[in-house]
Amino acid sequence: MKMLLEKLFNYKPNTYKKSKKEKSLDDLKWKIALENSEVGLWDYNVASDYVFYSKESKNILGYKDHELENSAIEWNKRVHPEDLESYFKDFNAHINGDNESYRNEHRVLCKDGTYKWVLDKGKIVEKDNNGKPTRIIGTHTDITYRKQKTEQSDKYLQLVTTQNKRLHNFTHIVSHNLKTHIGNFKNILEFYDQSNSEEEKAELIEHLNTISKSLTSTIIDLDDIISIKSKSNVQELNERVNIYACVEKIIDSLEIEIAHNEVAIYNSIRKDDFIIANRSYLESIIYNLISNGLKYKSDKRKSKIILQSIHSKNELKILVADNGIGIDIDKYENKLFEMYQTFHGTNRTDSRGVGLYITKTQIEALGGTIAVESKLDEGTTFILSFKKTKAL
Repeated sequence: MKMLLEKLFNYKPNTYKKSKKEKSLDDLKWKIALENSEVGLWDYNVASDYVFYSKESKNILGYKDHELENSAIEWNKRVHPEDLESYFKDFNAHINGDNESYRNEHRVLCKDGTYKWVLDKGKIVEKDNNGKPTRIIGTHTDITYRKQKTEQSDKYLQLVTTQNKRLHNFTHIVSHNLKTHIGNFKNILEFYDQSNSEEEKAELIEHLNTISKSLTSTIIDLDDIISIKSKSNVQELNERVNIYACVEKIIDSLEIEIAHNEVAIYNSIRKDDFIIANRSYLESIIYNLISNGLKYKSDKRKSKIILQSIHSKNELKILVADNGIGIDIDKYENKLFEMYQTFHGTNRTDSRGVGLYITKTQIEALGGTIAVESKLDEGTTFILSFKKTKAL
């Protein structure tokens, strides 16, 4: 009987209307729910072009409630130029009845001058007698963190894909070269067994020595690259290195070669520039690029190499520029950093086409990138870019 009385007492017919107090409580619950979820609310009156933005929407952009006017143009003019087309396209698709609801992700300019990614959702809640929308209500959600993580994941995936492709190419090249060396060994040994002349045998032994040196060089290249790719200890790549001091050390080590080639080297790196990196990798990178500048200097003018650092908000760039013989970028752009590729048009026997491949591999291991600008008979500039990060 008690349970029945409770059911009767709590029963509400379909025609039951909420009291003002109950409506106020419902509004309060929704208000608290939105505040706790940090989701912004917007309410657009189409006829008056008036938009109510909740304080949560304004907070996403770093504004206080009274600092942002309740007008559609206030939000629209802050949408990133690259996102404006899709922003209006998706909104109009809902207004015109093509989409049941409105949904768009776009960047919005904040008070501090940065952009945040916002998930903007809405739905028509009122129409006039002609079926045209008169009121639309929606929400704003800050999705910047998710976007950054997605972008980071995409970059990692792209890096892994690129590295796998490069490793596949490298494996193919090394496999081919090893097979060539082995085939040459086999052929010469067969010739040696068939030879009856001591003079001919001596000549074949010289060929064996040449092949042996070439095989040793290939194995050293393989070992160098594998040692770079197999680094797994994060601390090995996390040392605070003074770039200016690093360059000075390299210049000192090349002092005799610099004097012999009569090349002037200018270290214009800022003395307070530091980078979080593996010291031996950075030294190897700088050494290789300076050595290239010495190796491929021009005989037509006084040679010089300039090292310079450039800062942006998020990046530190190291430029290594020379006025040497240059590279035909149009011809070799896609081969610059491949294994066993030479492109200076010289007959130097010490050009094995490995240095830039190793340099790029080391830079990528440090989380950086390398680019090249060059003109034939004018010179070459290598641009190393590193994101500014704190030590782990």
